[in-house]
Amino acid sequence: MSDHGYTLTELMAVTSAREIKEGEIVFAGTGLPMLGVMLAQRTHAPNCCIIFEAGTAASRLAHLPMSVGDPRNMRGAATAAGLIEVFSYVLQAGRVDVGFLSGAQVDRYGNINSTSIGLDPRRPRVRFSGSGGACDIACLAKHTIIIASHEKRRFPEKVDYITSPGWLEGGDSRRKSGLVRGGPSVVVTTKGVMRFRPDTKVMYLASYHPGVSPQAVADDTGFPLDIAGATETPAPTAEELRILREVVDPERIFLKGDVGSKTP
Repeated sequence: MSDHGYTLTELMAVTSAREIKEGEIVFAGTGLPMLGVMLAQRTHAPNCCIIFEAGTAASRLAHLPMSVGDPRNMRGAATAAGLIEVFSYVLQAGRVDVGFLSGAQVDRYGNINSTSIGLDPRRPRVRFSGSGGACDIACLAKHTIIIASHEKRRFPEKVDYITSPGWLEGGDSRRKSGLVRGGPSVVVTTKGVMRFRPDTKVMYLASYHPGVSPQAVADDTGFPLDIAGATETPAPTAEELRILREVVDPERIFLKGDVGSKTP
């Protein structure tokens, strides 16, 4: 625990939860996205609808699942089908408001690489697991929230491989490519919160986490990052922390022993 009274993971979970609005349909993955959406359901967005890739929709979770395929996801669900049904009848139909994404690299336009490192994908220096459903979510959700560890190597000027498209080359390039909806709205990292300019779609620093300076965030980013106007990330409230610790993850499955052991 840090001098601020909360961990970095708790701060990121709370920050992510605050991005979810009441009534939204949220495609959530394992870990921080689950913490964020469960917290949102128990605070300001009780009627947000959780979708899991394994096939459940509108779950009312009593306990934190270990993964998107955990049987606990089925509690109170309106639908318990399969991956094809969720992706076809919910995501492709344009019903998903928010999708959570992450990856090995994120560039200034929010394009994500979770495929390989190295400019020749046939002979990569490092090979990752690939898209899974991330490309579908990036293309078809109304907007996406990106969760990332903030290091210069993870935030290059241009990703080595576009696994999940963001704003592509900025401006209206995403729409011109045929992606008529969606795009990243926010990037929550271990150092701050980034958003995108409405016209250019270039990433800028909206807030920096307590204990980190705006310049330190810029120095750990592989492209010029506009830090003018950035403010400190609002701290979790006592009630948000209580719900996270006592209701959402009392066993500290995702709140323990990770990058969030201390705030920066």
